Amino acid sequence: MERVENEVWVYYFDPKKASTLEDHKTGKWMYFFSDVSFADKITRIAVEKGIVAEAKHSNASEGVCCFYLHGDDMDGHKKIISFMLENRLIQKTKAGKFYNISFKFDDQTRAGEYGDGFQSDIRLANFIDLNTGEFLLKK
Repeated sequence: MERVENEVWVYYFDPKKASTLEDHKTGKWMYFFSDVSFADKITRIAVEKGIVAEAKHSNASEGVCCFYLHGDDMDGHKKIISFMLENRLIQKTKAGKFYNISFKFDDQTRAGEYGDGFQSDIRLANFIDLNTGEFLLKK
């Protein structure tokens, strides 16, 4: 595993696995944080344990963690979602349901799709029951 840091980001990656990520297939699940030491720990662990090939977090006291994989990697989605659930990285609504967070392709980020301009076909509800956190059965 390697770690690279600049003024904006701290990256963790497995060089062999990260080199297989294809630009137009790659995207991320995101976690917004207010504790950079926790963000550093959780992104490092995700790569160390092989949950993802690459992860990064903002190099600021508050920001975002990004966990990278291919959009069509269904096993990978399940691994990172399980990791996020186990580490309480997905917030719940006042009613106790998990927020239906989205997977965002890097092409969408490069195109400037943010806020209301961002739409995703890959959402947490595609994988788990938002009420219970249980994975949906394959049909």
